[in-house]
Amino acid sequence: MNNGLIAAGNALLSRLAHTIEHHPRQMTALVAALMLGGGGGAYAVASLAPDAADLPVREVIEAVEPLPLQGQIDALDVHSFKLFRSELTRSSDTADSLLKRLGIDDLAAAAFLRSDANFRNGLLGRAGRTVTAEADDHNGLLKLSARWTPEDDGRFSRLVIEKSAQGFTSRIESAPLAASSRLGSGTIKSSLFAATDESRIPDAVAVQVAEIFSGDIDFHRALRKGDRFSVIYESLEADGEPLRTGRVLSAEFVNNGKTYQAMWFQEPGQKGGYYTLDGQSLRRAFLTSPMQFSRVTSGFKMRFHPILKKWRAHLGVDYAAPTGTPVRTVGDGVVEFAGVQNGFGNVVFVKHRNNNTTVYAHLSRIFVKRGQSVSQGDNIGAVGSTGWATGPHLHFEFRVNGQHQDPLTIAKQSESIPVSAAAKPAFDRAAAAMRVQLAAAGSVQQASAQ
Repeated sequence: MNNGLIAAGNALLSRLAHTIEHHPRQMTALVAALMLGGGGGAYAVASLAPDAADLPVREVIEAVEPLPLQGQIDALDVHSFKLFRSELTRSSDTADSLLKRLGIDDLAAAAFLRSDANFRNGLLGRAGRTVTAEADDHNGLLKLSARWTPEDDGRFSRLVIEKSAQGFTSRIESAPLAASSRLGSGTIKSSLFAATDESRIPDAVAVQVAEIFSGDIDFHRALRKGDRFSVIYESLEADGEPLRTGRVLSAEFVNNGKTYQAMWFQEPGQKGGYYTLDGQSLRRAFLTSPMQFSRVTSGFKMRFHPILKKWRAHLGVDYAAPTGTPVRTVGDGVVEFAGVQNGFGNVVFVKHRNNNTTVYAHLSRIFVKRGQSVSQGDNIGAVGSTGWATGPHLHFEFRVNGQHQDPLTIAKQSESIPVSAAAKPAFDRAAAAMRVQLAAAGSVQQASAQ
């Protein structure tokens, strides 16, 4: 009996040793639990069953029959996909050259475009228009579309050429432009246009910014390196594609440490304009310049006359600009004279209220007639070099009761009108929103600089 017990004990010890050898972590945990638990209590005992690693392993190999390949190939053959590509038109484009850049290889489509009047009138000879082509997987044309703005009337034209069972068809549609707001900002390093180019802000927006703040900032001579600007402007889109920029909605310019702000606002039943964010109109009775963006070459002062070869008073301001640059009237009035006069060459005189007269000389062309009413900003002629002029420029004068005055001084002294009391609550709400947007535009610039 003792021998039997001894044999059973040896067998148990052998199995325990085997378990400890193959499961050291489990047995260590069991021992630790026994030591922490003290002498009393019930304990769980680790299983002494055989290790799974010691169990027999059986490998099973089974042949798998693949699906028929021909069916898969047939499915791929009937599957088709579409390709899309966009290109900008060039003035030298033909139907064939445009299709080639679009990746279209379709003789029937090329023949149709060569004979289609809508395609010729809408795209040929028109540089910069975006054309989108939809093609099949054999580079055949399925659809061609293009959009542009023929007039400044808030609408756009859409050319659509489509392939049908009967062949190709074309049509031109008209739809309203959709306006969305965009923001931008920049820092002056050399010029306003260089800064807006670097910030990818359209030139048309830069021109508006210069115009808005022209009464306070001389953009030719007063800009400083490090000046900053932020702007919110409209983007006019057709089917989600930006076609051109619209109006500047608000702007901020920090020039030599001084901050200037402006926003567009229109009172009900009145002409809209730009105001400071506290409600003072930036529209004055007279513009500071008869051209949108030009360079003063000779101011209101004594100068050595380039033709007469002697010193004499220069009773106006000369603006350098290429021949044909539009000239605008600086204020509301009536054309007093339009024709040729002595050293002025082609010249226009505009009579304003309070016995004020403005003079626009050396024009290459005149677009108004005597007695015609004009509004501030109307195009009255084009820059030229007629009369006593050594090169293309505009000579501009401002006369008060027949006496010559400095045009730049007169423009800054002309009166401005604040927002009316009735419209002030609506203006204040709009101004609060514009402050938030301008702050967001400025923060974008700071983040990009960091």
